This record gives sequence, C-alpha cells and structure tokens, in this order.
Amino acid sequence: MSPVAQEQDIETLRVRALLLEKENASLMLRNAALMKQVNELQGGDAAQLELAVAKTNQQLEALRKKAFGDSSEKKRWKPSSKKHKDKQPQPGHGPRAQPDLPFSKELHELPVAELACDACGGELKEWKEQFEESKEITVVAKQYIYKYHLRQKYRCKCGGCIKTAPGPKKLFPGALYSIDFAIDVAVSKYADHLPLERQVRMMEREGLRIDSQTLWDQLDALAKHLSPAHSALHKYILQQPVIGVDETHWRLMGEMNKREGGKGKRWQAWAVVAPHAVSYQLKPSRSAEAAKSVLCAFSNTLICDGYSAYESLKRQGGAFRVAHCWAHARRKFVELEELHPELSDTVLKDIAELYEVERSIKDASPDERRRIRQQRSKPIIDKIRNWMYGVEALKESPLRKAVQYMAGCWTGLQVFLSDPYVELDNNRTERALRGVVLGRKNHYGSRSERGTQVAALFYSLVESAKLCEVDPRSYLRHAIDAALDGHVIPLPHEMNCDNAAP
Repeated sequence: MSPVAQEQDIETLRVRALLLEKENASLMLRNAALMKQVNELQGGDAAQLELAVAKTNQQLEALRKKAFGDSSEKKRWKPSSKKHKDKQPQPGHGPRAQPDLPFSKELHELPVAELACDACGGELKEWKEQFEESKEITVVAKQYIYKYHLRQKYRCKCGGCIKTAPGPKKLFPGALYSIDFAIDVAVSKYADHLPLERQVRMMEREGLRIDSQTLWDQLDALAKHLSPAHSALHKYILQQPVIGVDETHWRLMGEMNKREGGKGKRWQAWAVVAPHAVSYQLKPSRSAEAAKSVLCAFSNTLICDGYSAYESLKRQGGAFRVAHCWAHARRKFVELEELHPELSDTVLKDIAELYEVERSIKDASPDERRRIRQQRSKPIIDKIRNWMYGVEALKESPLRKAVQYMAGCWTGLQVFLSDPYVELDNNRTERALRGVVLGRKNHYGSRSERGTQVAALFYSLVESAKLCEVDPRSYLRHAIDAALDGHVIPLPHEMNCDNAAP
C-alpha cells in the first residue's frame, strides 16, 4: 500500500494534493513542449499537433477532476458579471423534532442516604408532581429470541371433534426462521446494503449462530412468494406514458465464472422508471436484444441517453419515441471547460437557462407547462442549435465529439417542448440506480443467475417503496401476508394513494 493510501492526517493529504496539482500543471506544459519538438523533427502538421496536445491535456485534466474535482451535476453556470456576497454561516438547526420515535419515561430518585436536608438535617419528602425534565435519544439493541409457539388444542366431551389454534404464517412448511426474520435480512441487504457475511457477524454478536447460506435460503423463499409483484410492477411501468431507462454493470460470480477469469461475468442491471415506481432486470449484456427483453412492447415515450442500443431497437420496429437527456449533453461540455472555457461557457449558460425555466414551472399544469416551454424554452433551443452548427472544431477533437453527440441526439433533445410529461433529463432514472450501485460496491454482485433474479426483485420492491415514501419493511410484510393469504399483492404506489401516478 502506498504512503498516500496509509496517510490519515487531513492537512498532510491537503498539502500533498496541492503539490500534485502543481506537478500536474508542470507536466502538462512539459508534455506540450516535447510533443512540439517531436512534431518539428518529424515534419508533422501543426493542426494535428494541436489536436494531439489537446487530447492529451484533456485526459490529464479528466484524471485530475476525477481525483479532486466536483461532480459535473453539482456545477452550475454562474454569470461572471455578478458578484456574490460572502454568505454568513448558518446557525445550527437545534434539536430536531422526532415525531416518529416511540417514547418512554424513566423516574430518577435520590438514594435513601441522600434524603437529608443540607440546611437543617431534616428528612426530605417527595414533592408531588415536581420534576426537572431532560431528554435524550438512546438505542435499544436488536435482539434475537427463540420463540416457542404453543398451539392450544380443544376437544369436545363427545370425543368427536378436536381443534388446534393456528400458528404463525411460514414461508415454507417447517421453517425455523420467522417471516419477520427473512424480511429483516432482505431490508438489511437491499435497502441498507449489508452483505450476508456481514449480517452473519452482526448476528453472532447478538448471540445468534448462523451462516450466510441459511440467510440466502430465507431470501430465496421470500422472493418466490413475491415474484408476481415484481412482474406486475414491471408491467405497470411499461404502461406509463413516459418512462426513463438506464443501465449499470453488475457482476455475476460463482465457481464457473471464477474459472473463466476470476472476476466473474459483467452483467448489466437495467432500470425502467416511472414517477413512483422502478423495476430492475439483470441481463447478460448491454445489447439491443437485452434492451428489447427489458422494454418488451413499450410504445410510448422513452427518456434515455445517447446509447445506440435504443436507436437500434427502434430501427428494428420499436414503436416508442425517444426523448434524449440534456444532462448527458451538458456533461460533454463540462468536461471541456479547461480546454475551451469560452465555448463551453456559452452553451452551459444556455442549458442553465433551460433548467431555470423548468424550475419555474415545476408545479404548473401540463397545458401551462407546454405553453411556457414553447414561449421561453424554444428560443433557447434555437439559440443552442445555431451555436452548434456554427462552432468550428478540429476533426476528432473533444470539442467536435461533444458537438456531434448533441447533434446526434438533437431530435430527442427537443421532445420535451411538445410533451409536457417529458422531463428535461433522465436524472430520475440515474438516481434510481444509486441503490444498485451502493449494493454492488458492498457485496460485489451475485453468485448465481438465481441471485441476479432475487436481487432484481428486491431492489425493485424496496426502491419503489422508497419512491412512494412507504417503509420498505412495512411494505414487504404487507406484500408477503397478501401472497400467503392467496390475495393479489399490492404494489408500493397502491399502498399510498396520495403518491400514485396520474
């Protein structure tokens, strides 16, 4: 491990970062000078030299930003003509209200030896209903107990009838672990991203001896009962007028895959998202065929990035309309700020104005949103188009590629002007993938294809519950009760009618 990786002192790391910044700038200048010398010795073209230097500097700058810079989504264009006053630090918010916490009271009394008056030595008597009150938030540790269920038997004196009281519901006959135990394992893994092995260690500290295979068996049994809900959720989303779609990688591990290279196969977690629901499908690839299996016969509006699989699927007969994401187009120019500050500033300013319009119509009706977009956003779109067709850039340069990306998505980038239900970007879908990404970082993927199916199911139900502001634990309990009783499993948005999609 390098000394930097081992260093814990923040100030030392800050100094090292500043030194690396200076060294990086020096190396960029030195690199440009050396490339110029080589080009002159080889009799190369000056334009090609400029392109090569720009590409190299962009790569170095991208690495620097990755290590030290802010996310491009956190950057906003700021007019250089305005001077912002230094903001005063906000005072602390004080004690936060906790309306959802249960409460208890504990009476504190003086020891008998201290019940004497300090003034006269007389006996202190209890002052009725007089207290000094203070508050604190504490924790009650999770506890595992071995519960014995005694099912009472009943009989008639005639000897012709014996009845037994029903016991608790079980995921499968003879199950040793309760349904609440299985739900706790599922929430811990798919909402709180705790790997099963880590849960095993936590349970051992509380006295429960168990292995990760047993925990997996609980998840698998729970998932089998909830499978209809996952299918119904996916079908519901594909019936919506506008959905978002995106994908991120996911590892499929296991013994066979380890023999093929050690890291496992690189699968893809596909997400389709509506305002109050998200469904995940884990597929072996990122191909148009995989996209087709996820989108099925979807025929409305699809918000996505510029990935070619969606256009390829559309050319194969897909009936959906593509709306492209302005956030993806914006990122291309954020990456060029250091190399082309003036050009990037121009287009980023215009895109910022589009977002400003969107913020002003957040609560508007669909008709009002369409009218204001035509009135205020369309002139900005026309301005960006004129700039895009007029900008000059070297062939194969990063600037040319950014402009070409925008031009290639131009039809889809204008869909929001005519459809009031289409958002300016696909950030809702990217946010929906955060849970999957966090889980991937903690438990690395799945060990089997069945594991990918179970992961897709629980992520879909848990993340949809969170979108609807429904507690995932409460939802899973309600869903499994319905499944075991033979009823239709309600979807998360059906648990909270106020949040149901229009």
